[in-house]
Amino acid sequence: MMKRLLMICMAVLMAASVCLAKDARPNIIYLMTDDQCSYSMGCYGNPDVKTPVLDKLASDGMVFDNHYDTTAICMASRAIVMTGMYEFKTGCNFSHGNMMKDIWQKSYPILLRQAGYVTAFAGKFGFDIQDGPDGKKLPLPESDFDMWGGGPGQTNYDTKKNKSMAKYAAEYPHSTLSYGAFGRDFIRDAAKAKKPFCLSISFKAAHRPTTPDPKFDAVYAGKKFKKPGNYGREKGEHFSKQSKQDRQYTRFEEWGYSDRYDEVMAIYHQQVYGVDVAVGMIRDALKEQGVDKNTVIIYTSDNGFFCGSHGYGSKVLPYEESARVPLIVYDPRHPNSGKKLRSEALTGNIDFAPTILSLAGLPIPGNMDGRNIMKLYDNPKAQNHESMMLINDWGKAPTHALAIVTKDLKYINWSYAAEGFEVTEELYHTGNDPLELVNRVKNPEDKATLDMMRKHYDKAVSQWKTEAVPFNKYQQYGTIFDRSIPWSKKTGLSKNLDDTGSGGEKTKKDKSARKANKKKKKK
Repeated sequence: MMKRLLMICMAVLMAASVCLAKDARPNIIYLMTDDQCSYSMGCYGNPDVKTPVLDKLASDGMVFDNHYDTTAICMASRAIVMTGMYEFKTGCNFSHGNMMKDIWQKSYPILLRQAGYVTAFAGKFGFDIQDGPDGKKLPLPESDFDMWGGGPGQTNYDTKKNKSMAKYAAEYPHSTLSYGAFGRDFIRDAAKAKKPFCLSISFKAAHRPTTPDPKFDAVYAGKKFKKPGNYGREKGEHFSKQSKQDRQYTRFEEWGYSDRYDEVMAIYHQQVYGVDVAVGMIRDALKEQGVDKNTVIIYTSDNGFFCGSHGYGSKVLPYEESARVPLIVYDPRHPNSGKKLRSEALTGNIDFAPTILSLAGLPIPGNMDGRNIMKLYDNPKAQNHESMMLINDWGKAPTHALAIVTKDLKYINWSYAAEGFEVTEELYHTGNDPLELVNRVKNPEDKATLDMMRKHYDKAVSQWKTEAVPFNKYQQYGTIFDRSIPWSKKTGLSKNLDDTGSGGEKTKKDKSARKANKKKKKK
């Protein structure tokens, strides 16, 4: 009898210790902006901007200087973040198709909730979920979260037009601060529940249409901004002809980077300033609820933005301003916090799901391509990926490209070779030439480097052929990106994949800008 009683007591103690262990798991906050380039923040070296909260988060945590979005457009990038897989395995992007339900069921929000986390999402969800390749589109996954403030499509800067956020409209008419309020309220409620939580917020800012919160109009009023060293068309003459065939090239003029730079950048940076204030609201809430010492914060963007660099606007292409984005991670439990450390290791948006799962004490599923980047928090000098893919299979066919990036190098293969085009390679030593001013592909002294990057590229194409989903037009790119296959055997595939649509991002202002620009040229 005594032995049985002892066994029962031990079982109770073990159960209690498991509960305590679960309760000790960190809270996780994932914050993602839209279209935010690295030089929109002071901690990335721009003295012209004001980002005090984000700069404080950077000094409290760790800044990552070689962080890339493996596909630099919102729909694909958001699917990648949720699943930890490259685009061709998520099967999800504009002009391609939706995410399948079975893939969504392996995403980090689903896995964390199954493991006992209280979860919330607010902002631009960014993609639709479908019940199988031949199935129907499903509603947004509101029921998969404990608290929901998400919205379809691009959402709206006018808070009252976002159904799930309308209750915040009176106090916060601009959506950016409404997401700060959502985060504040969720943190308050989750802290009372005494369970670990995961909050994911996807800000609309700084995405167009350019609609900054008027509350911050004075922040950059009359401000002049220093142009980056790769600003302007003359700094993009060495870029491929293919890269100049879509809206990224025309928007240099259409969006005012060519002749209204200070005005355009003031609006852009004002939108980021609103996010900075919202992040401050969230950090204040963590302190007020007494959970700030056990909450890991991840801050990044779904893609970058050219802002006139090389004479381009928008994003998508695998160049630095488009694909390399900010990343700050803050773990208040870690002894390296507060040391203003930076990591030069290669990281990507494929790494977020594995990192979040690892923080929660969960195993990383074998289907994920990313890695847990918290090892870099342990040792900022450690490495993460030897190489990583940068993908564009959206937009007009000439601009479709596969690139390979390492910590210090980038190789881009523009495979489109219809009449008037030829296969074009670009090689950049981004470690020494972060502005990508010199294409070294024809330099004899870089032959060994070029051969090495081509091998990385061929290995990536092989992975694509093996692992791409069999739906949503992804298998064809295994052929299109293959360097060993002549263009004559790719032309039919390329015509089928040419997409001249807007990806849900064209606005009335874009059309007006085009008309105004045409009139200006006529004069």
